[in-house]
Amino acid sequence: MPSLPILFVYYFQVHISTVGHDEMRVTWITEDDAPAVVEYGTTSGQYPFSATGTTTSYSYLALYHSGNIHDAVVGPLKPSTTYYYRCSSDPSREFSFRTPPASLPFTFVIVGDLGQTGWTKSTLQHIAATDYDMLLLPGDLSYADFLQPRWDSYGRLVEPLASARPWMVTEGNHEIERIPLLEPRAFKAYNARWRMPYDAGDSPSGSNLYYSFDVAGGMVHVIMLGSYTGFEAGTAQHEWLRGDLARIDRGKTPFVVALVHAPWYNSNEAHQGEGDDMRDAMEALLRAARVDAVFAGHVHAYERFTRVYGGMEDQCGPVYVTIGDGGNREGLADEYIDPQPKTSVFREASFGHGRLQVVNATHDDDQPVVADQVWIASLASNPDCNNPAGTGAQA
Repeated sequence: MPSLPILFVYYFQVHISTVGHDEMRVTWITEDDAPAVVEYGTTSGQYPFSATGTTTSYSYLALYHSGNIHDAVVGPLKPSTTYYYRCSSDPSREFSFRTPPASLPFTFVIVGDLGQTGWTKSTLQHIAATDYDMLLLPGDLSYADFLQPRWDSYGRLVEPLASARPWMVTEGNHEIERIPLLEPRAFKAYNARWRMPYDAGDSPSGSNLYYSFDVAGGMVHVIMLGSYTGFEAGTAQHEWLRGDLARIDRGKTPFVVALVHAPWYNSNEAHQGEGDDMRDAMEALLRAARVDAVFAGHVHAYERFTRVYGGMEDQCGPVYVTIGDGGNREGLADEYIDPQPKTSVFREASFGHGRLQVVNATHDDDQPVVADQVWIASLASNPDCNNPAGTGAQA
């Protein structure tokens, strides 16, 4: 019998992200031409389903040319189910992912300013050591900083985790990579490599730099905001956020969290005031919608604030957490303003990550590192916050 040809395509930098309530986007890169096809199923080695996607690439400074960046959306998928998959019909590598649950409890890992250092590897090892459903990253992924091969090494570094659980990201300042005249388009590599579901669901944003999605059967709404695109009143992001928040039914969605790169509250000496303009433009919108918590990066340390609005403690404002200590190459920000503000509850300059466990319709457990843990009650369950606009917030 004649031998059958076997397709072998070396592919790498595999990562996944959620799309809607029952689909997943698989992204991978090949050096050579290959089909943008993902084959998948619930049994290892058997792939009765397939999805065909698209292929793109980009060049940077005419010196770097990316591989072929493929992505395909697979589904519909069952919740809490392990799927095995391979990309570009290559039999040499099999991956698997577990879909998130369709109800509570739900566990997020949150880590910002990750980079690719020895500390990054330690952080990833700690993340992998315990179970979780989804990773949220509030900006500063690879720290490529114009050197595009660093995007490739970062993709290979995070592949073991990012191919197994959905990674949902937003941009930081290190993703901008704009060079006037030479590379005038910002976020070129980021947008090409990390496509998020900005065009999916009931609230499409039209921009990969900000978007939202639901998890746990709509029990949790996650808003990913963009610190480095227009956010002032009248901008596309501001108008989208206003509409996105207005669509939330807090009777059906008891928890709402937001992520942003530059923190709106910060008692660290580093990056003082860099998130203030965005806070001034959007803080009232979040309070009026009773957003429960806001997570940020940028400052390479950990800090948790109490519920805050307008710079003061407010029982109807979000809890603010800075968690930009994933392991970046710039080191820790270990100098804090003294005395510690009353609204700042806990702060520590050490590398690590956070775990946000939404356990029921009224509480979530925020455990970023073993050094700090707090229960966060849903503002939807607080009758005093049912009409926040009547207590000072204006949208």
